Amino acid sequence: MTLQTPQPPLSALRAVLGALDSEAALSPPSAAALRGAERLLPAHPLAVHVLDEPGAELATARRTGWRFLIRSGNETAAAAEVLESAEGHTFSHFTAGPYLDSTLRALRQAGQLALASRARHQPRLLSMPGHYATALWLHHPEPGPSVDLLIPLAPAPLGITAHRVYPAGELLALLARPLALDRA
Repeated sequence: MTLQTPQPPLSALRAVLGALDSEAALSPPSAAALRGAERLLPAHPLAVHVLDEPGAELATARRTGWRFLIRSGNETAAAAEVLESAEGHTFSHFTAGPYLDSTLRALRQAGQLALASRARHQPRLLSMPGHYATALWLHHPEPGPSVDLLIPLAPAPLGITAHRVYPAGELLALLARPLALDRA
C-alpha cells in the first residue's frame, strides 16, 4: 500500500496560515502550545469526513473540511481544523490532546502498511459522532479487490481496539452492534 497524500485546496491552506498569524485565533486555551513557538508550519493535511448516522455506510460519509498538523521545528504542537464554506474554507479551531498523538501514531502505522503492500490508499480522517469515535481512514480510490481500512484513534469506544487496523466494513459492523452489558 502506498499513501497518496492529498493536496488540500488553496483556500484551506490560506485559512490555516491566516489563523497562525492571528492573535485572536491563537488566544484560546486550545492554542496554548502554539503561542510563542517559532516557525509554525501546517503539515500532513487530511480531509475530514463525517459519518453522521450510526450504522451508515462509509460511502455516505461527507467531507466537512481539512485538518492540518501544526509543526514547530521537529515537533507536532497542535492540529488546526478548517471547515468548508460557501467562500471556500474557514478556520474553525486549534486542538491538542490525545487525538493529536493518536493521529501521529496512526499515520506512522499507515506508512508502515504502505511499505508492506502495493495497494494505494488516501489517508483521511473519519469522524463518527454517533459512536464518539474518530479513525484514520485509508481510502482505496481505485476499483479492485483492495478495501478501505480504518485505524480507530485513541480513546476508542468500548469494545474497539485503538490502533488496530480494521477493514472498514468490519469496524463499522462492530460499531453498529449493540453493546451487551452483563447484568449480574
